[in-house]
Amino acid sequence: MPYGVHPGPHGPDPTPHDSPGPGRAPHGSHEPGGALRGKVAVVTGAGPGLGRTLARLMTAEGASVVVAARTAATVEKIAAEVPGTLAVSADVTSARDMESLAATVADRLGGPDILVNAAFPGTHRKNVLEMTLDDLASWRTAVDIGAYGTLLACRFLAPLMVERGEGAIVNVTSMSSRKGYAGRSDFAAGKAAAHLLSHCLADELGPYGVRVNCVAPGWIASEVLDDWMRTRAAAEGVAYEDILARDVSAMALRRIATEEDVTRAIIFLASDRARSITGATLDVNAGQLFT
Repeated sequence: MPYGVHPGPHGPDPTPHDSPGPGRAPHGSHEPGGALRGKVAVVTGAGPGLGRTLARLMTAEGASVVVAARTAATVEKIAAEVPGTLAVSADVTSARDMESLAATVADRLGGPDILVNAAFPGTHRKNVLEMTLDDLASWRTAVDIGAYGTLLACRFLAPLMVERGEGAIVNVTSMSSRKGYAGRSDFAAGKAAAHLLSHCLADELGPYGVRVNCVAPGWIASEVLDDWMRTRAAAEGVAYEDILARDVSAMALRRIATEEDVTRAIIFLASDRARSITGATLDVNAGQLFT
């Protein structure tokens, strides 16, 4: 069940590699005050759920956070709720928007240390043989958001990390990136592509000191999930509590992961505490799927 719901014309970073730059912690340092102290973190596909939680907790860990998504009102609301957050309206499937986002981050904050690609495309829940022409168009849009959007964000923001000789990219994929379900081919294909793209980028960017990893959530506790369970309960003629108990019984930890659980995993992989980890996937699904 998906939830969630977002080197151009600018020159090189003028900050030399041996200087951390204004407001940045020395490279590789573990100063007190937060795991991301002095870092600039960009979150694309920042929605009102996980995106907001990322902004709040990454800020609490000392980062300067930029939230980007197609809908300006969404990121502006996050910025209003999390002081110090910079909101940028940008569509992850637009090369121009991602290039502009990179230029804005470079101009305003000196470039990113961390990139989190967190866009979650919706799913129309149609089996392939039942798809109409409109469904096929929706399928392609979902894959563009999950896969091509991740590619574009990395294409235009990662060069700023390469220039500085370090950085961390965390792509939010999904349990569905490695296990397919009927009616979910759009969401699964997009996230599976992002998963393998992350492996390719880890190999390409590793020599420049840039790490690329994935966090793969399963179900995330939310109103969206509760509504879906209630819909299933009504269809089966049982109580919501029966559906919840059945679903949770399939999880080793007997609970559903939260947005904070997912965010904490992302923060770990984005921090210097994971400086020797790249090309990895950290599952956050309460034991719903072992890989």
